[in-house]
Amino acid sequence: MSLQLAPLADSSVPWPPSVEEFFPPGLVGNWVTKFSIMVWIAVAVIIVFFLVTQRNPKIVPNKAQWLGESVYSFVRNGIAKEVIGHEGPRFAPYLTSLFVFICFINIFAVIPGFQISPSSHIAFPAVLALISFGLYWYQGIKKHGLGHYIKTSVLLPAPWWVQPILLPIEFAQILIIRPLTLAVRLFANLFAGHLILLVFTLGGFMLWNAGNIALAAVGVISWGMAIVMTLFEAGVALLQAYVFVLLTASYVQTSLADEH
Repeated sequence: MSLQLAPLADSSVPWPPSVEEFFPPGLVGNWVTKFSIMVWIAVAVIIVFFLVTQRNPKIVPNKAQWLGESVYSFVRNGIAKEVIGHEGPRFAPYLTSLFVFICFINIFAVIPGFQISPSSHIAFPAVLALISFGLYWYQGIKKHGLGHYIKTSVLLPAPWWVQPILLPIEFAQILIIRPLTLAVRLFANLFAGHLILLVFTLGGFMLWNAGNIALAAVGVISWGMAIVMTLFEAGVALLQAYVFVLLTASYVQTSLADEH
């Protein structure tokens, strides 16, 4: 066994993986990182995309205009109107921007040279979740008033002697649990995907350099699995963008509900 593992120890493949394999270090101190550059690229591409596709709108759209309108219509009709209702279209611009932005930053996870998504860092999903819940709280307070909104959101139809137990739970749910789960869901799925791709890719290199034909063959299989999981990760990246926006619309709908 020691003879078989000797080439592994002498291999130039970095093992075990360092923290840089998960979160790349800053390019210019801590101010300019690989993550921030990806976010800037995503924002620039989105702005250019909508400027190009909608710069000269026509009744009969060309292919570029049709593509831009299809993205907006998908979110407006499929999420905003379906989930929020007749008030949904006024939230469609925000939901569309959120959907397209998350799609772009998520898809970096499978692009060679990047191979990691900013969503794999909890800070980015956390900020997006706080923005969405800022909208959720603002709309609820704007429509129902602060006192009535808090009363109907926190106080449940239960006996008065149960309220001291329920009040902390409901406050925690509205202020902490819901935003936290919204952020963690996006973060965990993208981080897990990055971790799986890293395991299969580095595992293939380690097995290939193990100095054993059988292990080298398994290493090739590991690389094949990395390719399969890359395609799977691309689907998960788009799906998680949809789920995040869908849940945001659902929360906004509850803040506008007449039951408040």
